[in-house]
Amino acid sequence: MRRPDAYTRLANGAARFSGRPGVFILALGVVAAWVISGPIFGFSDTWQLVINTGTTIVTFLMVFLIQSSQNRDTAAIQIKLDELIRATRGAHNALLDLEELEDKELLEFRRRYEELARSARDAIAGGGLDTESPEA
Repeated sequence: MRRPDAYTRLANGAARFSGRPGVFILALGVVAAWVISGPIFGFSDTWQLVINTGTTIVTFLMVFLIQSSQNRDTAAIQIKLDELIRATRGAHNALLDLEELEDKELLEFRRRYEELARSARDAIAGGGLDTESPEA
């Protein structure tokens, strides 16, 4: 396996670091210090600008960090699901790359599986089972 690139290592490290309880407490402390310092600085425009600028910068950077982490996690989960589909006897391999299909095609798959779910609920209501694989 290749070693992750510098950005991936940085993003993973920053995500792990920023998700810790201590970092939240630190951020809470910064906000508390800012609030407490309000009367000292007379609630000036500069006082407000400091927190607004700081939080805007942190928020801006966190959006990219969160998106990077979410993209990586989603890709890993998708690969794991694809492997489960691939390895399951009777599963439809056509479902392996659903995330790449157009919305119209996804809607058609959804309709077919909703119909299977309705049929299964009807079978259960009639005393039957819903564990079969009708197309296999």
